[in-house]
Amino acid sequence: MTEKAPDIQSLVEGLGRARVALAGDVMLDRFVYGHVERISPEAPIPVLRVDDERVMPGGAGNVARNLAALGADVAFLSAVGGDEAGTELKAALGAEAGIEAMLTVVPGRATTVKTRFVAMSQQILRADRETTQPLDKASAEALLAALTAALKGRQVLILSDYGKGVLTPGFARGAIAAARAAGIPVIVDPKGRDYSLYAGASVVTPNRKELGEASGAAVDTDEEIVVAARGLMAAHGIGAVVVTRAQAGMSVVAASGEVTHLKAEAREVFDVSGAGDTVVSTLAAALAVGLPLAEAASLANSAAGIVVGKVGTAVVHRDELAAKLREREFSALEAKVAGLKSAQDIVAGWRARGLRVGFTNGCFDLLHPGHVTLLERSRALCDRLVVGLNSDASVTRLKGEGRPVQPDIARATVLAALTSVDLVVIFEEDTPYALIRALRPDLLVKGGDYTIDRIVGADFVLANGGRVEIVDVVPGFSTTNTLARLKG
Repeated sequence: MTEKAPDIQSLVEGLGRARVALAGDVMLDRFVYGHVERISPEAPIPVLRVDDERVMPGGAGNVARNLAALGADVAFLSAVGGDEAGTELKAALGAEAGIEAMLTVVPGRATTVKTRFVAMSQQILRADRETTQPLDKASAEALLAALTAALKGRQVLILSDYGKGVLTPGFARGAIAAARAAGIPVIVDPKGRDYSLYAGASVVTPNRKELGEASGAAVDTDEEIVVAARGLMAAHGIGAVVVTRAQAGMSVVAASGEVTHLKAEAREVFDVSGAGDTVVSTLAAALAVGLPLAEAASLANSAAGIVVGKVGTAVVHRDELAAKLREREFSALEAKVAGLKSAQDIVAGWRARGLRVGFTNGCFDLLHPGHVTLLERSRALCDRLVVGLNSDASVTRLKGEGRPVQPDIARATVLAALTSVDLVVIFEEDTPYALIRALRPDLLVKGGDYTIDRIVGADFVLANGGRVEIVDVVPGFSTTNTLARLKG
Protein backbone atom coordinates (compact mmCIF):
# COMPACT_ATOMS: atom_id res chain seq x y z
CA MET A 1 0.00 0.00 0.00
CA THR A 2 1.40 3.40 -1.01
CA GLU A 3 1.81 5.85 1.86
CA LYS A 4 -0.38 8.91 1.48
CA ALA A 5 1.56 12.11 0.82
CA PRO A 6 1.21 14.77 3.51
CA ASP A 7 -1.17 17.63 2.79
CA ILE A 8 0.23 21.11 2.22
CA GLN A 9 -0.47 22.39 5.72
CA SER A 10 1.16 19.34 7.34
CA LEU A 11 4.12 19.60 5.00
CA VAL A 12 4.83 23.24 5.81
CA GLU A 13 4.09 22.92 9.51
CA GLY A 14 6.54 20.02 9.56
CA LEU A 15 9.36 22.46 8.83
CA GLY A 16 8.84 23.74 12.37
CA ARG A 17 10.33 20.49 13.67
CA ALA A 18 13.70 21.19 12.04
CA ARG A 19 16.65 21.62 14.42
CA VAL A 20 19.43 23.39 12.55
CA ALA A 21 23.00 24.43 13.35
CA LEU A 22 24.25 27.40 11.33
CA ALA A 23 27.66 29.02 11.05
CA GLY A 24 28.82 31.79 8.76
CA ASP A 25 29.42 35.47 8.16
CA VAL A 26 26.92 37.75 9.85
CA MET A 27 26.51 41.39 8.87
CA LEU A 28 24.20 44.30 9.52
CA ASP A 29 21.88 45.25 6.66
CA ARG A 30 20.63 48.83 6.81
CA PHE A 31 17.93 50.01 4.37
CA VAL A 32 17.22 53.73 3.97
CA TYR A 33 13.96 54.32 2.07
CA GLY A 34 12.83 57.60 0.57
CA HIS A 35 11.95 59.46 -2.58
CA VAL A 36 13.88 61.61 -5.02
CA GLU A 37 12.42 64.90 -6.23
CA ARG A 38 15.49 66.89 -7.25
CA ILE A 39 19.17 66.84 -8.12
CA SER A 40 21.65 68.22 -5.62
CA PRO A 41 22.97 71.73 -6.39
CA GLU A 42 26.32 70.59 -4.97
CA ALA A 43 26.93 67.74 -7.43
CA PRO A 44 25.04 65.88 -10.19
CA ILE A 45 23.53 63.36 -7.78
CA PRO A 46 19.95 62.73 -6.61
CA VAL A 47 18.82 64.02 -3.22
CA LEU A 48 17.08 61.26 -1.27
CA ARG A 49 14.41 62.54 1.09
CA VAL A 50 14.34 59.85 3.77
CA ASP A 51 10.96 58.41 4.75
CA ASP A 52 11.90 55.27 6.64
CA GLU A 53 14.87 53.22 7.80
CA ARG A 54 15.11 49.54 8.64
CA VAL A 55 17.97 47.58 10.19
CA MET A 56 18.17 43.78 10.27
CA PRO A 57 20.69 40.92 10.39
CA GLY A 58 22.13 40.11 6.97
CA GLY A 59 24.40 37.48 5.49
CA ALA A 60 24.21 34.32 7.58
CA GLY A 61 21.99 36.32 9.95
CA ASN A 62 19.36 36.43 7.24
CA VAL A 63 19.61 32.65 6.86
CA ALA A 64 18.90 32.40 10.61
CA ARG A 65 15.90 34.76 10.26
CA ASN A 66 14.51 32.70 7.37
CA LEU A 67 14.84 29.49 9.38
CA ALA A 68 13.08 31.10 12.34
CA ALA A 69 10.29 32.36 10.06
CA LEU A 70 9.72 28.75 8.99
CA GLY A 71 9.46 27.77 12.66
CA ALA A 72 12.79 25.95 12.84
CA ASP A 73 14.97 25.92 15.97
CA VAL A 74 18.36 27.46 15.12
CA ALA A 75 21.74 27.48 16.85
CA PHE A 76 23.63 30.26 15.08
CA LEU A 77 27.38 30.83 15.47
CA SER A 78 29.35 33.73 14.04
CA ALA A 79 31.76 36.52 14.99
CA VAL A 80 31.26 40.27 15.32
CA GLY A 81 33.35 43.21 16.37
CA GLY A 82 33.11 44.98 19.70
CA ASP A 83 31.46 47.97 18.01
CA GLU A 84 28.00 49.54 17.77
CA ALA A 85 27.01 47.44 14.75
CA GLY A 86 27.97 44.26 16.61
CA THR A 87 25.82 45.33 19.56
CA GLU A 88 22.89 46.03 17.22
CA LEU A 89 23.25 42.58 15.67
CA LYS A 90 23.30 40.81 19.02
CA ALA A 91 20.17 42.67 20.08
CA ALA A 92 18.35 42.01 16.79
CA LEU A 93 19.13 38.30 16.77
CA GLY A 94 18.34 37.97 20.46
CA ALA A 95 14.87 39.35 19.80
CA GLU A 96 14.12 36.71 17.12
CA ALA A 97 12.16 33.75 18.48
CA GLY A 98 13.73 30.41 17.64
CA ILE A 99 17.31 31.69 17.22
CA GLU A 100 19.98 30.85 19.77
CA ALA A 101 22.67 33.31 18.69
CA MET A 102 26.20 32.56 19.84
CA LEU A 103 28.19 35.52 18.54
CA THR A 104 31.86 35.65 19.42
CA VAL A 105 33.07 39.23 19.97
CA VAL A 106 36.54 39.67 18.45
CA PRO A 107 38.31 42.78 19.82
CA GLY A 108 39.58 45.10 17.11
CA ARG A 109 37.43 43.52 14.42
CA ALA A 110 34.91 45.72 12.57
CA THR A 111 31.42 44.30 12.02
CA THR A 112 30.44 44.30 8.34
CA VAL A 113 27.67 46.81 7.55
CA LYS A 114 25.87 47.20 4.22
CA THR A 115 23.73 50.30 3.79
CA ARG A 116 21.33 50.44 0.85
CA PHE A 117 19.60 53.64 -0.20
CA VAL A 118 16.30 52.95 -1.95
CA ALA A 119 14.01 55.31 -3.88
CA MET A 120 10.73 53.98 -5.32
CA SER A 121 11.92 50.34 -4.99
CA GLN A 122 15.15 51.13 -6.88
CA GLN A 123 18.51 51.00 -5.12
CA ILE A 124 20.37 54.20 -5.94
CA LEU A 125 23.45 53.54 -3.81
CA ARG A 126 24.98 50.87 -1.61
CA ALA A 127 27.68 51.74 0.91
CA ASP A 128 29.67 48.85 2.41
CA ARG A 129 31.88 48.83 5.44
CA GLU A 130 33.66 45.59 4.76
CA THR A 131 35.54 43.13 6.93
CA THR A 132 37.25 40.37 4.94
CA GLN A 133 40.29 39.38 6.98
CA PRO A 134 40.12 35.79 8.29
CA LEU A 135 39.44 35.21 11.95
CA ASP A 136 42.60 34.83 13.99
CA LYS A 137 43.54 31.25 14.80
CA ALA A 138 42.43 31.37 18.44
CA SER A 139 39.00 32.83 17.60
CA ALA A 140 38.46 30.32 14.78
CA GLU A 141 39.38 27.40 17.03
CA ALA A 142 37.09 28.64 19.81
CA LEU A 143 34.22 29.05 17.33
CA LEU A 144 34.78 25.53 15.95
CA ALA A 145 34.74 24.06 19.45
CA ALA A 146 31.46 25.89 20.17
CA LEU A 147 29.96 24.64 16.90
CA THR A 148 31.00 21.05 17.57
CA ALA A 149 29.21 21.21 20.92
CA ALA A 150 26.15 22.84 19.32
CA LEU A 151 25.74 19.98 16.83
CA LYS A 152 24.34 17.73 19.53
CA GLY A 153 20.65 17.15 18.85
CA ARG A 154 20.74 18.98 15.49
CA GLN A 155 19.55 17.43 12.23
CA VAL A 156 21.50 19.50 9.70
CA LEU A 157 24.40 21.98 9.53
CA ILE A 158 24.43 25.03 7.25
CA LEU A 159 27.65 26.84 6.38
CA SER A 160 26.84 30.29 4.96
CA ASP A 161 29.99 31.71 3.37
CA TYR A 162 29.94 35.40 2.46
CA GLY A 163 33.72 35.71 2.25
CA LYS A 164 33.99 37.92 5.35
CA GLY A 165 36.52 35.75 7.16
CA VAL A 166 34.49 33.54 9.52
CA LEU A 167 34.69 30.40 7.39
CA THR A 168 38.48 30.07 7.33
CA PRO A 169 39.77 26.95 5.55
CA GLY A 170 40.49 25.29 8.88
CA PHE A 171 37.09 26.18 10.32
CA ALA A 172 35.15 25.05 7.23
CA ARG A 173 36.93 21.70 7.00
CA GLY A 174 36.68 21.14 10.75
CA ALA A 175 32.96 21.94 10.76
CA ILE A 176 32.25 19.50 7.92
CA ALA A 177 34.30 16.79 9.64
CA ALA A 178 32.45 17.37 12.93
CA ALA A 179 29.07 17.14 11.23
CA ARG A 180 30.00 13.96 9.37
CA ALA A 181 31.19 12.45 12.65
CA ALA A 182 27.82 13.37 14.17
CA GLY A 183 26.02 11.79 11.22
CA ILE A 184 24.25 14.92 10.03
CA PRO A 185 24.24 16.42 6.51
CA VAL A 186 26.04 19.66 5.65
CA ILE A 187 24.51 22.27 3.34
CA VAL A 188 26.92 24.94 2.06
CA ASP A 189 26.08 28.29 0.49
CA PRO A 190 29.52 28.80 -1.09
CA LYS A 191 31.72 31.75 -1.98
CA GLY A 192 34.80 32.02 -4.17
CA ARG A 193 36.45 29.60 -6.56
CA ASP A 194 38.07 27.10 -4.18
CA TYR A 195 35.52 24.41 -3.35
CA SER A 196 38.15 22.21 -1.72
CA LEU A 197 37.07 24.09 1.45
CA TYR A 198 33.73 22.31 1.18
CA ALA A 199 35.05 18.82 0.44
CA GLY A 200 32.70 16.21 1.84
CA ALA A 201 29.66 18.51 2.02
CA SER A 202 26.29 16.91 1.38
CA VAL A 203 24.93 19.76 -0.78
CA VAL A 204 26.34 23.04 -2.11
CA THR A 205 24.05 25.78 -3.46
CA PRO A 206 25.95 28.07 -5.87
CA ASN A 207 24.23 30.42 -8.26
CA ARG A 208 24.98 30.00 -11.95
CA LYS A 209 27.81 32.57 -11.98
CA GLU A 210 29.45 31.00 -8.92
CA LEU A 211 29.20 27.55 -10.49
CA GLY A 212 30.93 28.79 -13.63
CA GLU A 213 33.73 30.47 -11.68
CA ALA A 214 34.34 27.46 -9.44
CA SER A 215 34.27 24.87 -12.24
CA GLY A 216 35.95 26.94 -14.97
CA ALA A 217 33.31 25.57 -17.34
CA ALA A 218 30.52 27.05 -19.46
CA VAL A 219 27.17 27.15 -17.66
CA ASP A 220 24.78 28.61 -20.23
CA THR A 221 22.60 25.57 -20.95
CA ASP A 222 20.98 22.85 -18.84
CA GLU A 223 23.49 20.33 -20.14
CA GLU A 224 26.49 22.56 -19.38
CA ILE A 225 25.24 23.19 -15.84
CA VAL A 226 24.92 19.46 -15.19
CA VAL A 227 28.45 18.78 -16.51
CA ALA A 228 29.94 21.60 -14.40
CA ALA A 229 28.11 20.44 -11.28
CA ARG A 230 29.22 16.84 -11.72
CA GLY A 231 32.80 18.02 -12.19
CA LEU A 232 32.72 19.81 -8.81
CA MET A 233 31.10 16.82 -7.13
CA ALA A 234 33.75 14.45 -8.44
CA ALA A 235 36.65 16.75 -7.60
CA HIS A 236 35.65 17.46 -4.02
CA GLY A 237 33.47 14.57 -2.86
CA ILE A 238 30.33 16.71 -2.74
CA GLY A 239 27.05 14.81 -2.55
CA ALA A 240 24.83 17.11 -4.64
CA VAL A 241 24.71 20.55 -6.24
CA VAL A 242 21.62 22.77 -6.25
CA VAL A 243 22.16 25.61 -8.72
CA THR A 244 20.04 28.77 -8.44
CA ARG A 245 19.51 30.28 -11.90
CA ALA A 246 17.49 33.48 -11.30
CA GLN A 247 14.68 33.72 -13.88
CA ALA A 248 15.56 30.24 -15.20
CA GLY A 249 14.72 28.60 -11.86
CA MET A 250 16.88 25.93 -10.22
CA SER A 251 18.77 22.79 -11.20
CA VAL A 252 19.32 19.84 -8.86
CA VAL A 253 22.18 17.47 -9.66
CA ALA A 254 22.45 14.49 -7.30
CA ALA A 255 25.18 11.88 -6.83
CA SER A 256 22.64 9.20 -7.80
CA GLY A 257 22.66 10.63 -11.33
CA GLU A 258 19.19 12.15 -10.95
CA VAL A 259 18.82 15.64 -12.47
CA THR A 260 15.85 17.92 -11.87
CA HIS A 261 15.27 21.33 -13.48
CA LEU A 262 12.73 23.56 -11.73
CA LYS A 263 11.10 26.58 -13.35
CA ALA A 264 11.13 29.91 -11.51
CA GLU A 265 7.87 30.65 -9.70
CA ALA A 266 8.11 34.42 -9.14
CA ARG A 267 5.28 36.51 -10.62
CA GLU A 268 7.06 39.81 -9.93
CA VAL A 269 10.71 40.45 -9.09
CA PHE A 270 11.48 43.58 -7.08
CA ASP A 271 14.61 42.69 -5.11
CA VAL A 272 16.85 39.62 -5.17
CA SER A 273 18.68 40.63 -1.97
CA GLY A 274 18.92 37.56 0.24
CA ALA A 275 17.12 35.19 -2.15
CA GLY A 276 19.97 32.69 -1.81
CA ASP A 277 19.55 32.80 1.97
CA THR A 278 15.90 31.84 1.59
CA VAL A 279 16.82 28.96 -0.70
CA VAL A 280 19.47 27.44 1.57
CA SER A 281 17.35 27.85 4.73
CA THR A 282 14.24 26.26 3.21
CA LEU A 283 16.27 23.48 1.60
CA ALA A 284 18.02 22.68 4.87
CA ALA A 285 14.83 22.73 6.95
CA ALA A 286 13.12 20.41 4.47
CA LEU A 287 16.04 17.98 4.43
CA ALA A 288 16.17 18.09 8.23
CA VAL A 289 12.61 16.77 8.50
CA GLY A 290 13.19 14.00 5.97
CA LEU A 291 12.12 15.33 2.57
CA PRO A 292 14.02 13.91 -0.42
CA LEU A 293 16.43 16.33 -2.10
CA ALA A 294 14.29 17.01 -5.19
CA GLU A 295 11.20 17.76 -3.08
CA ALA A 296 13.20 19.92 -0.68
CA ALA A 297 14.58 21.90 -3.64
CA SER A 298 11.08 22.34 -5.06
CA LEU A 299 9.95 23.78 -1.72
CA ALA A 300 13.00 26.09 -1.69
CA ASN A 301 12.18 27.20 -5.24
CA SER A 302 8.66 28.16 -4.15
CA ALA A 303 10.08 30.13 -1.21
CA ALA A 304 12.47 31.96 -3.55
CA GLY A 305 9.52 32.91 -5.76
CA ILE A 306 7.96 34.66 -2.76
CA VAL A 307 11.00 36.47 -1.38
CA VAL A 308 12.07 38.13 -4.65
CA GLY A 309 8.68 39.84 -4.71
CA LYS A 310 9.59 41.68 -1.52
CA VAL A 311 11.83 44.69 -1.03
CA GLY A 312 15.02 44.45 1.00
CA THR A 313 16.54 41.55 2.90
CA ALA A 314 13.30 39.69 3.55
CA VAL A 315 12.17 36.32 4.89
CA VAL A 316 9.43 33.87 3.96
CA HIS A 317 6.97 32.88 6.68
CA ARG A 318 5.30 29.49 6.93
CA ASP A 319 1.83 30.84 6.13
CA GLU A 320 3.18 32.50 2.97
CA LEU A 321 4.81 29.27 1.82
CA ALA A 322 1.64 27.30 2.51
CA ALA A 323 -0.38 29.86 0.54
CA LYS A 324 2.09 29.64 -2.35
CA LEU A 325 1.74 25.86 -2.48
CA ARG A 326 -2.05 26.05 -2.24
CA GLU A 327 -2.02 28.57 -5.08
CA ARG A 328 -0.05 26.11 -7.19
CA GLU A 329 -2.55 23.33 -6.56
CA PHE A 330 -5.80 25.19 -6.12
CA SER A 331 -6.43 28.91 -6.40
CA ALA A 332 -4.55 32.19 -6.45
CA LEU A 333 -7.19 33.66 -4.12
CA GLU A 334 -5.69 32.14 -0.99
CA ALA A 335 -2.39 33.87 -1.75
CA LYS A 336 -4.14 37.17 -0.91
CA VAL A 337 -4.90 35.97 2.64
CA ALA A 338 -1.95 36.53 4.99
CA GLY A 339 -1.00 36.33 8.64
CA LEU A 340 0.22 39.40 10.50
CA LYS A 341 3.97 38.96 9.96
CA SER A 342 3.53 38.19 6.28
CA ALA A 343 1.21 41.18 5.92
CA GLN A 344 3.80 43.46 7.55
CA ASP A 345 6.41 42.32 5.02
CA ILE A 346 4.02 42.78 2.10
CA VAL A 347 2.93 46.24 3.23
CA ALA A 348 6.54 47.30 3.84
CA GLY A 349 7.34 46.25 0.29
CA TRP A 350 4.43 48.24 -1.12
CA ARG A 351 5.42 51.30 0.86
CA ALA A 352 9.07 51.03 -0.22
CA ARG A 353 7.83 51.10 -3.83
CA GLY A 354 6.04 54.38 -3.15
CA LEU A 355 2.54 52.87 -3.07
CA ARG A 356 -0.16 54.33 -0.78
CA VAL A 357 -1.65 51.63 1.45
CA GLY A 358 -5.29 51.85 2.49
CA PHE A 359 -7.10 49.91 5.23
CA THR A 360 -10.68 49.10 6.08
CA ASN A 361 -12.24 46.40 8.20
CA GLY A 362 -15.39 44.52 9.09
CA CYS A 363 -17.02 41.14 9.68
CA PHE A 364 -18.22 40.75 6.05
CA ASP A 365 -20.34 37.78 7.07
CA LEU A 366 -22.71 37.75 4.08
CA LEU A 367 -21.23 39.95 1.38
CA HIS A 368 -23.77 42.42 0.02
CA PRO A 369 -23.76 45.52 -2.28
CA GLY A 370 -23.01 47.83 0.64
CA HIS A 371 -19.80 45.91 1.31
CA VAL A 372 -18.83 45.87 -2.36
CA THR A 373 -19.36 49.64 -2.66
CA LEU A 374 -17.26 50.31 0.45
CA LEU A 375 -14.39 48.23 -0.87
CA GLU A 376 -14.49 49.70 -4.37
CA ARG A 377 -14.55 53.28 -3.07
CA SER A 378 -11.80 52.51 -0.57
CA ARG A 379 -9.57 51.05 -3.28
CA ALA A 380 -10.13 54.09 -5.48
CA LEU A 381 -8.49 56.24 -2.78
CA CYS A 382 -5.23 54.26 -2.55
CA ASP A 383 -2.83 52.04 -4.50
CA ARG A 384 -3.26 48.89 -2.38
CA LEU A 385 -6.15 48.00 -0.06
CA VAL A 386 -5.81 45.81 3.03
CA VAL A 387 -9.00 44.44 4.61
CA GLY A 388 -8.96 43.54 8.30
CA LEU A 389 -11.40 40.68 8.88
CA ASN A 390 -12.84 39.76 12.30
CA SER A 391 -12.16 36.14 13.24
CA ASP A 392 -15.02 33.76 14.04
CA ALA A 393 -14.58 34.20 17.79
CA SER A 394 -14.48 37.98 17.40
CA VAL A 395 -17.71 38.01 15.34
CA THR A 396 -19.47 35.82 17.91
CA ARG A 397 -18.52 38.23 20.70
CA LEU A 398 -19.74 41.22 18.66
CA LYS A 399 -22.85 39.75 17.00
CA GLY A 400 -23.94 36.97 19.35
CA GLU A 401 -24.47 33.23 19.09
CA GLY A 402 -25.20 31.90 15.61
CA ARG A 403 -22.79 34.33 14.00
CA PRO A 404 -20.84 34.26 11.85
CA VAL A 405 -22.78 32.36 9.23
CA GLN A 406 -19.61 31.77 7.22
CA PRO A 407 -16.26 30.77 8.82
CA ASP A 408 -13.46 33.29 8.59
CA ILE A 409 -11.44 31.44 5.93
CA ALA A 410 -14.55 31.32 3.69
CA ARG A 411 -15.22 35.03 4.26
CA ALA A 412 -11.56 35.80 3.54
CA THR A 413 -11.63 33.81 0.29
CA VAL A 414 -14.75 35.65 -0.93
CA LEU A 415 -13.10 39.02 -0.16
CA ALA A 416 -9.90 37.94 -1.93
CA ALA A 417 -11.93 37.25 -5.07
CA LEU A 418 -12.72 40.95 -5.39
CA THR A 419 -10.40 42.98 -7.61
CA SER A 420 -10.72 45.89 -5.17
CA VAL A 421 -9.03 43.86 -2.40
CA ASP A 422 -5.27 43.32 -2.42
CA LEU A 423 -4.76 41.63 0.96
CA VAL A 424 -6.94 40.13 3.71
CA VAL A 425 -5.72 39.78 7.30
CA ILE A 426 -7.83 37.98 9.92
CA PHE A 427 -7.59 39.45 13.43
CA GLU A 428 -8.74 37.96 16.75
CA GLU A 429 -9.44 41.12 18.76
CA ASP A 430 -12.79 42.89 18.89
CA THR A 431 -11.32 45.95 17.15
CA PRO A 432 -8.59 46.26 14.49
CA TYR A 433 -6.54 48.76 16.54
CA ALA A 434 -3.54 46.45 17.07
CA LEU A 435 -3.60 45.47 13.39
CA ILE A 436 -3.69 49.13 12.30
CA ARG A 437 -0.72 49.92 14.55
CA ALA A 438 1.22 46.96 13.10
CA LEU A 439 0.53 47.81 9.43
CA ARG A 440 0.64 51.63 9.70
CA PRO A 441 -1.66 52.33 6.71
CA ASP A 442 -1.49 55.66 4.91
CA LEU A 443 -5.28 55.75 4.63
CA LEU A 444 -8.04 54.50 6.91
CA VAL A 445 -11.53 54.17 5.39
CA LYS A 446 -14.93 53.55 6.95
CA GLY A 447 -18.37 53.64 5.38
CA GLY A 448 -21.68 55.04 6.53
CA ASP A 449 -22.46 57.69 9.12
CA TYR A 450 -19.32 57.40 11.25
CA THR A 451 -17.54 60.45 12.62
CA ILE A 452 -13.76 60.45 12.89
CA ASP A 453 -13.81 60.37 16.70
CA ARG A 454 -15.74 57.05 16.52
CA ILE A 455 -13.40 55.32 14.05
CA VAL A 456 -11.02 52.87 15.71
CA GLY A 457 -7.42 53.66 14.80
CA ALA A 458 -8.14 57.13 13.40
CA ASP A 459 -6.02 58.79 16.08
CA PHE A 460 -3.01 56.59 15.26
CA VAL A 461 -3.26 57.05 11.49
CA LEU A 462 -3.64 60.83 11.74
CA ALA A 463 -0.77 61.10 14.24
CA ASN A 464 1.47 59.32 11.74
CA GLY A 465 0.63 61.66 8.87
CA GLY A 466 -2.09 59.53 7.29
CA ARG A 467 -5.66 60.31 6.22
CA VAL A 468 -9.05 59.11 7.41
CA GLU A 469 -11.92 59.01 4.91
CA ILE A 470 -15.61 58.30 5.41
CA VAL A 471 -17.34 57.11 2.24
CA ASP A 472 -21.01 56.75 1.33
CA VAL A 473 -22.26 53.22 0.77
CA VAL A 474 -25.39 51.75 -0.80
CA PRO A 475 -28.16 52.10 1.82
CA GLY A 476 -30.67 49.45 2.78
CA PHE A 477 -28.36 46.45 3.01
CA SER A 478 -27.49 44.69 6.25
CA THR A 479 -26.33 41.15 7.05
CA THR A 480 -28.44 41.21 10.24
CA ASN A 481 -31.59 42.23 8.33
CA THR A 482 -30.93 39.62 5.64
CA LEU A 483 -30.67 36.86 8.24
CA ALA A 484 -33.87 38.11 9.90
CA ARG A 485 -35.74 37.86 6.60
CA LEU A 486 -34.36 34.34 6.03
CA LYS A 487 -35.78 33.34 9.42
CA GLY A 488 -39.24 34.51 8.30
